[in-house]
Amino acid sequence: MSRTESNMLALGTIAPEFSLLDTVSQKTMNLHALNGAKGTVIMFICNHCPFVIHVNPEITRLSKDYQNRGIGFIAISSNDVENYPEDAPHYMRIKAKAENYTFPYLYDEYQEVAKKYDAACTPDFFLFDDVLKLVYRGQLDDSRPGNGQPLNGKDLRDALDQLLSGKKIDSLQKPSIGCNIKWKPQV
Repeated sequence: MSRTESNMLALGTIAPEFSLLDTVSQKTMNLHALNGAKGTVIMFICNHCPFVIHVNPEITRLSKDYQNRGIGFIAISSNDVENYPEDAPHYMRIKAKAENYTFPYLYDEYQEVAKKYDAACTPDFFLFDDVLKLVYRGQLDDSRPGNGQPLNGKDLRDALDQLLSGKKIDSLQKPSIGCNIKWKPQV
């Protein structure tokens, strides 16, 4: 299991636009159709990563807790499906249904969106405010597979609560740790 950290995109960055296939609805969706009225969480995840498998229950709870409060949730998988076929779109759809995702699970076939967001690992979390300005990037919480720490989403939940209450979010943020994004070979 690799342990890759987030690149920590600069706070204040405006969310890059994208238009990607939602593997659940089979429709192409874009950022501006999916963003939340008060904020948007964009998560880079995949099917096979043990770190993502570990946090799946909490990201499902988190989305259910905050979507009705004006927060949009978007999951994106950017992995190379030729070398990691378990991350292919048809398996993404199965995973989304099995995990009861209440958010779209988008497929970044050409890995352009991951590059625009400077995503490095799965999971990698980004929270944007109501004008799509980055206010948090980093870990969900301190829990990792096998480390015994509670899976509670504390870091991202704190950032969401501060955003919703109009408080300034602490800029001291811990990077996420997970498997590296599986980049396609360069030709």
